Amino acid sequence: MERTWKVGGEQGEGIDSTGEILAKVLNRTGHYIFAYRSFMSLIKGGHTNYKIRISDRPVHYHGDQLDILLAFDQLSIEMNWSELHDGSLIIYDDSKKGIAPKEDKKLALAPIPLTNMAKELGNEIVKNMVACGASAAAMDLPLTTFEPVIEELFAKKGEKVVELNRQALRKGFEYYRENFRERFPLPPRGNKKLALVSGNEMTGLGALLGGCRFLAAYPITPATEIMYWMLRFLPYYGGRVVQAEDEIAACIMAIGANYAGVRAATSTSGPGFSLMQEAIGLAGMTETPLVIIDVQRGGPGTGLPTKTEQSDLNEMLYGSHGEIPRIVLIPSTIEESLHFTFHAFELAEKYQCPVIVGTDLYLGMSKKSSDSLDLSKYQVKRHSMVTQEELDRLEKGEYKRYNLDVENGISPRSIPGQRNGRYVALSNEHDEGDVEIEDPDLRRRMFDKRMKKLAGFDFGPESIEWIGEREGDLLLVCFGSPRVQLEEALDQLLQEGR
Repeated sequence: MERTWKVGGEQGEGIDSTGEILAKVLNRTGHYIFAYRSFMSLIKGGHTNYKIRISDRPVHYHGDQLDILLAFDQLSIEMNWSELHDGSLIIYDDSKKGIAPKEDKKLALAPIPLTNMAKELGNEIVKNMVACGASAAAMDLPLTTFEPVIEELFAKKGEKVVELNRQALRKGFEYYRENFRERFPLPPRGNKKLALVSGNEMTGLGALLGGCRFLAAYPITPATEIMYWMLRFLPYYGGRVVQAEDEIAACIMAIGANYAGVRAATSTSGPGFSLMQEAIGLAGMTETPLVIIDVQRGGPGTGLPTKTEQSDLNEMLYGSHGEIPRIVLIPSTIEESLHFTFHAFELAEKYQCPVIVGTDLYLGMSKKSSDSLDLSKYQVKRHSMVTQEELDRLEKGEYKRYNLDVENGISPRSIPGQRNGRYVALSNEHDEGDVEIEDPDLRRRMFDKRMKKLAGFDFGPESIEWIGEREGDLLLVCFGSPRVQLEEALDQLLQEGR
């Protein structure tokens, strides 16, 4: 059993906070949810909406249909009309003139003077809480479930603000109960304790568990949340976050930290990733570990900063001039964002090359209930490092950072401060030590050494996942976040006998 709910209106009307409050309440009461918000590249104004899919089992995307639409304006009705079905409910603000649903579907209508009711309480800003109360009544969700969330959100603003929001919630709840009969019971709830997490939060957690102790980044939608999350938690583990002057500097800072022996990363989106291309080549040439998290958005150019897209794939695979070894990991679920980011740090250090984690806005900024976060299985192991004992057996100047006499192309690296381990990480082509060269034969050997590192790379069972039959008339192929939609489409096709 499932339910879907959406609130829509102008940015600045409390759309996000309305959705966030309901999402937290539903999650804490044991319902599996998936929440997705759509917003425009404006600080205030323009249409925005927040959709929640509620289920009795884990769900990985927001769904196609809509049971309850909470509309703050006419545009919200028009833009979301296609998702409504016969029997859907529209709760709308009839304080505003001109709001009127179409009549080509058999819908339940609940006109409520949301704005006027908020004004009666002394502050129009709480109309979103009035609307939240009406939604709770329509779904038979007890008001007591909202108490802890309201206190958490508004406690810092004082008891008066907390009480005002309580009153607004109660007012909307009672008005709906007294005037409308339509009820949309929620799916049965489970007994498991659920975590409400976003893809960006899980990416940050994966980095933290992977040993990342330095993040350099420049704010950019939709990747900024990763920087904020790391800024909040990384200092507790001895780490640091730097807001760089631009994405080029951020990437080079991350390379420098890795050179110094600290696991480090940078997070960005399409425009910033484009700026990093030469620095990616630097990491490849110097064989320095580097993790880049690219939360993709619509392009090219400034493109669509607040809309999802997967158009960075070729740049992730082939970007930067020349050829270097690299690994690209594309998570398809919020949980995989954690898993793949953790392994990105392991792989970057093991193979001494750039590893790019390619998520997208949809995956990064959506939230879901998760009951499968077993963090105990993530254990950091250091890779491909030369020990001090090994260096002590060498004379000064004998250490060959880029030793050609290694079968797999991976030559153990030292970090600054190790005796006899000094070398220059030169971006020019170089010999086994660190001396610039232009000899074509040696150049070929150094190139082959670098590229050989991934020759025996084990992609593992997660690299390509088959779902359904191995033979058939229809083959669906995807990567990344669309995978979960295609899984549900496949189930529907199988039910139809395709």
